[in-house]
Amino acid sequence: MAHQVTIKDLARHLNVSVATISRALRDMPEIKPETRQAVLQLAKEWDYQPNILATSLVKSRTKTIGVIVPDLAYHFFASVIKGIEAEAIARGYSLLLTQTSELYERELINVQNLSRGQVEGFIISLSQETVDLDHLKRLQRKGIPLVFFDRDAQELDVSKVMVDNVGAAYEATKHLIDNGCKRIAFLAGPQSVTVSNQRLEGYGNALKDHGMLVEDELILHGEYALSKAVAITHHLLNLENRPDGLIVVSDRLAVGAISALKARNIKIPDEVAVVSFNDEPICTVITPTLSSVAQPTLDIGRNATSLLIDEIEDAAGTFKPEIQILKTQLIVRESSQRLK
Repeated sequence: MAHQVTIKDLARHLNVSVATISRALRDMPEIKPETRQAVLQLAKEWDYQPNILATSLVKSRTKTIGVIVPDLAYHFFASVIKGIEAEAIARGYSLLLTQTSELYERELINVQNLSRGQVEGFIISLSQETVDLDHLKRLQRKGIPLVFFDRDAQELDVSKVMVDNVGAAYEATKHLIDNGCKRIAFLAGPQSVTVSNQRLEGYGNALKDHGMLVEDELILHGEYALSKAVAITHHLLNLENRPDGLIVVSDRLAVGAISALKARNIKIPDEVAVVSFNDEPICTVITPTLSSVAQPTLDIGRNATSLLIDEIEDAAGTFKPEIQILKTQLIVRESSQRLK
């Protein structure tokens, strides 16, 4: 036959009901042996393949995970997804993948659509706009498992796979101090994003521990947009006492910062040293090469998926949410390494 064979095709050819075909294929005892044999023989001849999704829906099992990230164009999220997919496939699951483009409304719609698609659980990194968590609390009330990575909601008692953002930012800031920076600025993300706030905390801790002031005029928040990073950097350079070091919350924004520094003929790292986060491939191809904090992205994805599937398959109902904090590594390159 030209199209994929269905139960209806088998039923029409054998002049029996769809229910009879279904029962015969499932070897139900009420079906006569000769009818069962005829159904199985025709199914074999026509290469009938059962609709796995429909079958799993009847059993309330789709073995499908919903994944929601802010932006698939970010290397960080793309790399985490590789880890998610590898673990999901290894354990017999598939993915439905969506992005929010950093918009709360799109995150809300994605959660609603994936829920209607019968996903068994969610792995989510929140959009930069997300403050209202009602859509996620509804998932919890329905008993749908949820795991956060990178950007989380601290008030929700769910599993999370994060990195030590406070410690990573502390190390990055200390590196700039050790390289002679006396006035270090922090280019942060939106104040609603926990990962940015954690990095800001680590930056402040490092300054205090080294006898340096945490100055409000050197801490600027902005959206995850290149143009915003350029504007903030120009603002910092216009200060009467401008910074000689810059911690940037992500590599994408650091590219904008470096562009602004070059436009003002600022020597990097001699006049302003720069460190950022994520260690994306662009760090090694821009000039100067960019110092950045590398994260174990594949492990983040694998671990988040493992936690989610463990909860999905917890028939006994004994699963307890787990928070995993993974280690990072500062990769020092030209943008921050001053010659001594």
